[in-house]
Amino acid sequence: QLQACGGGLVQAGGFLRLSCAASGRTFSTYTIGWFRQAPGKEREFVGFIRWSTGSTYYSMSVKGRCTISRDNAKNTVYLQMNSLKPEDTAVYYCAADREGSLSSTVVAYDYWGQGTQVTVSS
Repeated sequence: QLQACGGGLVQAGGFLRLSCAASGRTFSTYTIGWFRQAPGKEREFVGFIRWSTGSTYYSMSVKGRCTISRDNAKNTVYLQMNSLKPEDTAVYYCAADREGSLSSTVVAYDYWGQGTQVTVSS
C-alpha cells in the first residue's frame, strides 16, 4: 500500500514536499513515479526515481523546480516542489512500478496511492 501526503494550499512561488510511504513491501527493486491530475485533464507524469540506483527523471513542465529523493530507512519517497505555479494545482499521486522500468506512462505502474491535493493560488 502506498500513502501519499503533504499536499496543501500554497501561494505561487512557494514550495511543498510530498511524501510517499510504503507499507507491506519495500521499494528496493521498484521505480516510484509521481503523477498529477487536474480537474478535467488526464493524469500527467511528473517524475520518477529508480530506487536501486537513485536515478531520476522529470517532465519538462517541472524540471528544474522539482526534486525526487528517497529515504531507505523510512521506505519513503519525496517530491520536493519549488517555485510553484497555479498550473501545478492538481491531485498528486505516487505509484510503484515493480519491474523497475524507466517509464513515464500510467500503465507501467502497478500500485497507486490515494492522491494528495496541491492547490497553488495566484
